Amino acid sequence: MDIIETIKSQIENNGVILYMKGTPQAPQCGFSARSVQALMACGERFAFVNILDNPEIREQLKVYSNWPTFPQLYVKGELVGGCDIITEMFDSGELQTLIKEAVGTEQNS
Repeated sequence: MDIIETIKSQIENNGVILYMKGTPQAPQCGFSARSVQALMACGERFAFVNILDNPEIREQLKVYSNWPTFPQLYVKGELVGGCDIITEMFDSGELQTLIKEAVGTEQNS
C-alpha cells in the first residue's frame, strides 16, 4: 500500500485523528502539546499518528492535505486545521461539539 493510501485509510477509519509531533503523553512540540490539551479536554478518545516516527507520512501528508504544518486534525474525514484553529475552536466551544458529534456518530454506526 502506498503512503497516500495509508493516510487515506487512517483518516477514513478514525472519526478523530491528530497527526502530531510526539504522542499525547509526550508531545514533542508546543503546538502539538496545546492541540492535545484541547482534544483531551473534550473528553473523547481520538487517534493519533506520531509523524516523527513516520517520516514518509510526515512528507506526504503535507501534499495530501495541502497544509504545510503540524499538527493536523481530521474529524470525520475532513481537515479541521492546525494548532491555532484547534485552540480557537476549543475556546469558542465549537471543538467540543464537533468532537462529541464525530464520536457519537462513530459509536452509533
